[in-house]
Amino acid sequence: MANHKATLKDVRQATKRRERNKYYGKTTRNAIRDLKEIKSNGEATPKLIDVASMLDKLAKKGEEFLKEKKEEWNKFKGAVDKVLWEGIVWG
Repeated sequence: MANHKATLKDVRQATKRRERNKYYGKTTRNAIRDLKEIKSNGEATPKLIDVASMLDKLAKKGEEFLKEKKEEWNKFKGAVDKVLWEGIVWG
């Protein structure tokens, strides 16, 4: 590794980003898992809004998590819309 100031700074920033991305990706995956386990609509609705917000933030940042799982993302968004508009709980 070169000892230039810019290179050292880039390495520090990349390390920070990597840690942050791992945290947000893992937190979002766990939130989705917990949401799928909920069976009552009263509990699911506020959690749905939180998870949808998390996923939108990840999509905005362009995280690998969503790029790799675009099909799951679309399924989840469809399920969220269905629950919010029709009051149906995960099946």
